[in-house]
Amino acid sequence: MLLMTLLEETGRTSAALTEDLLRRLATGEKDALAEVYLQTRAAVYGFSLSIVKNPADAEDVLQDTYLQIYSAAKSYSPRGNPMAWILTITKNLSLMRLRQRNRFQDLESHEWEAAATVAAPSEDRPLLQAAMKILSEEERQIILLHALSGLKHREIGTLLDLALPTVLSKYHRGIKKLRNYLKGADAQ
Repeated sequence: MLLMTLLEETGRTSAALTEDLLRRLATGEKDALAEVYLQTRAAVYGFSLSIVKNPADAEDVLQDTYLQIYSAAKSYSPRGNPMAWILTITKNLSLMRLRQRNRFQDLESHEWEAAATVAAPSEDRPLLQAAMKILSEEERQIILLHALSGLKHREIGTLLDLALPTVLSKYHRGIKKLRNYLKGADAQ
């Protein structure tokens, strides 16, 4: 239930707010950057972590992303979901970080748990952490991008270089696994 609530609520109303904050930032209102950060940091960090597979690198990319947003805000033009623009910056910086470090490694389970529970209330975190362990890496990445940033499946496919049917299949398969797991946890 918690994950489904997050999926329904997160990102659906925040696109207009993010759009407004980016406009304010473009006009030189520096406080808008702090608000953009507060609104989007979980999605940016989680997405970066899913690419670079290293918490320290993901934190560096997080910081670089907001520096890039600050410097590029004037060139931003609304063409849909502003999170897609922010996460494209994150993806590019994450890939640059990987090229610099020339390393690929899987995330440890505790690192995935941290990314998955950033936005969850503290009393729900243990259940959500356990549930996220049953997903494949791509399923976790797709579900987290959708839940934390409100991106549409088409946008997630573009970010991850996956076909839309693949994204939809992995998303629905992951949600089904989570539902089954959470039903079993409720029965206990």
